[in-house]
Amino acid sequence: MTQPNIPNQLLADCHHLGWLRASAVLLNRNAAVPWFILVPQTPMHDVLDLPDDQREALLAECAAVSRFIKQQLGFDKVNFAGLGNVVSTMHLHIIGRHSKDACWPQPVWGNLPQGDPYALEQLREWQLNLVKTVGLTAATL
Repeated sequence: MTQPNIPNQLLADCHHLGWLRASAVLLNRNAAVPWFILVPQTPMHDVLDLPDDQREALLAECAAVSRFIKQQLGFDKVNFAGLGNVVSTMHLHIIGRHSKDACWPQPVWGNLPQGDPYALEQLREWQLNLVKTVGLTAATL
């Protein structure tokens, strides 16, 4: 799969962890919650408009990241969304949530306070775990 062109706004807001077969994997810089974003290579704006095989591959990657959040990071709830109202390039949000996070029970959009940034060691640990568990091809952090 061709590596997706990642919009500048997403690159400014996120760490680029690497690539899966169908998408680039980003992590929001705000460490208040583990907020992953998958960016597929497609001119389409809505995931439901993708051809069946491409949609299934992308959703399988989203499910793999969700399992990572639950099994490796210990979260019992994951929020999943594809909005595209601000950044029109298709991207999907996969966010670990728990009842003690910074904006529970509200959605993270518009309610997440500025949190500490991730330490480089934490980013590398999560990136390595994603390489091992979901087949991520790592980007340079």
